[in-house]
Amino acid sequence: MAKIAVIVDSSSYIPADLLKKNKIYVIQDPVIFETNAHTENYWQTQQDFFTDLNAAEKSPTTSQPTPGEITRVFDQVVADGYDSAVIVTLSSGISGTYQTAKNLAENYAGFKQVLVWDAQIAAIGAGNQALYAAGLIKKGLSLEDIETQLGELRSSTGVFFVVDSIKHLQRTGRLSGGQALIAGMLSIKPILDFEDGKIVAAGKARKMTGAWEYIEQHFSQIVEDSLEPLRVNVIDANNPELADEWVEKGQKLWPQVIFERGIIGPYIAVHTGEKSVGFIWGDDYEKLLEKI
Repeated sequence: MAKIAVIVDSSSYIPADLLKKNKIYVIQDPVIFETNAHTENYWQTQQDFFTDLNAAEKSPTTSQPTPGEITRVFDQVVADGYDSAVIVTLSSGISGTYQTAKNLAENYAGFKQVLVWDAQIAAIGAGNQALYAAGLIKKGLSLEDIETQLGELRSSTGVFFVVDSIKHLQRTGRLSGGQALIAGMLSIKPILDFEDGKIVAAGKARKMTGAWEYIEQHFSQIVEDSLEPLRVNVIDANNPELADEWVEKGQKLWPQVIFERGIIGPYIAVHTGEKSVGFIWGDDYEKLLEKI
């Protein structure tokens, strides 16, 4: 039987204790401040990153991980006794990480089998798919069956995220829809989601309170229609008070839903900007594993 490892890129923001518990390997994504490229683990805390971000004379950028970094992780996986891998990346619609990892993995001599998985979302939306893959491996499923199960979780996964300002997504070119759409959102709080792996506008609000009203209305219908128990991750880019408030409201409205907190780290925050908050939902992968 193949010994299968799980690999993610660092923008999945899986908590350190779950990475360790599930023996998940991490490819570090680069964040570039002018001529200095740092990996996400360069900053000890989220606040450290935003301090640097706000002090920067020129806005930072991001790039996909280098082939050397990806191969370094592959080599470590093989050195640790694995001969196959599931590699979960953030959406190919906003990053070239998926395609680069796929090209390298399919030509990597150390892997007998490999599944490179496009999460079609970012942050813990991708992380939960990786955690599900780790659980499926423990259940003894083949890569083919893991791919099928991941497809079902991915299809149930969605996000509403609210940015304090559209200017960062405008600058980095990560919002689909053209300049007319962007111009119409410069003075409001855009509500965004993913469609076919790309960031698109879902709605708009004058204030963050209006954004929550939008989420409450639309997620209530998702809860009603869902055939499986749901899990929600509320994530923030240095806006913990608002994120905690959303969790508290959500738990009161939908007590049957599991709520967790998380972060928007440097690689994603370069594009969303500070004070952004995300509301990511999907089938509860832990409940799905109990059924297998």
